Amino acid sequence: MEERFCDVGGGITLCYETFGERSNPTALLIMGLGTQMVAWHEDFCRELAARGLHVVRFDNRDIGRSTHVGGAPPTIGQLLLRSRRAARYTLAEMAGDAAGLLRELRLSPAHVIGASMGGMIAQTLAARHPKLVSSLTSIMSNTGALTNGQPALRLYPFLLRRRPVGMDEYVAHFARMFAAIGSTGLPRDPEEIRALAGISYERDHDAAGPGRQLAAIIASGDRTRELRKIVAPTLVIHGTADPLVHPSGGRATAKAIRGAKLMNIEGMGHDMPRAVWSELAGAIAENAARAGGPPNRHPPFLASRSPLPGLSG
Repeated sequence: MEERFCDVGGGITLCYETFGERSNPTALLIMGLGTQMVAWHEDFCRELAARGLHVVRFDNRDIGRSTHVGGAPPTIGQLLLRSRRAARYTLAEMAGDAAGLLRELRLSPAHVIGASMGGMIAQTLAARHPKLVSSLTSIMSNTGALTNGQPALRLYPFLLRRRPVGMDEYVAHFARMFAAIGSTGLPRDPEEIRALAGISYERDHDAAGPGRQLAAIIASGDRTRELRKIVAPTLVIHGTADPLVHPSGGRATAKAIRGAKLMNIEGMGHDMPRAVWSELAGAIAENAARAGGPPNRHPPFLASRSPLPGLSG
């Protein structure tokens, strides 16, 4: 796909790509911590486009080919103490980047879909810029509260490990990471993961950017009260085997957002393997179809139209 660039204000330029017909309703895809837009696989983007959506994926600030803010990342000590002083920006500012992209490209209101940190950004966008968001899908994310959605203790040594140097080490680290956090009850393709790592490294391998993004998450704190402001029809998707963001994060998110529907995917970890792409696209499209009017008047989410297991209100 052709990469394009958009100045969204505040000294930030975002790199983005589009799929499908511009005349269709826009689906804005927001990726997670230290992860580039290419993690929204082209085949998944085309799956959404085939369901009548104009799909836009983009690199968040400090990753990929979007603006890198610069400055030292937080130290391990600052991360462990959850120091807010280390942050150079917040999730609200990252949501402001997404809002600027929608405004500059004249694509609002949009159906906003976010994964992990991208879910946090999508939630914040829906809460602070409600006129720009037609519907919200929050995938494997949380509310920022320390009482839910926290990583398994076994992951901490891995998460605090030295950043890889060189492409071979980067690809090996990427593969080990997804082996640790990925789905255990669904088919996964290790070669597809390694290919994504190689593409990501060639586009950008700034080791400090993900640390600055993590500092933004910490600085944003507990967002539960803000989530109660969201009026867009909301679907919360979470894997039952997610070790990085415990499934309690999904439950808390759905509880905080009025009228939100929770979809649990058995065996899915902190990834979105190809095996569930069709079901995810169908659920996202169905949630998009619920847009319009106040929350108590949104059409019901019909489980019979989606084969995904574990759908609950």
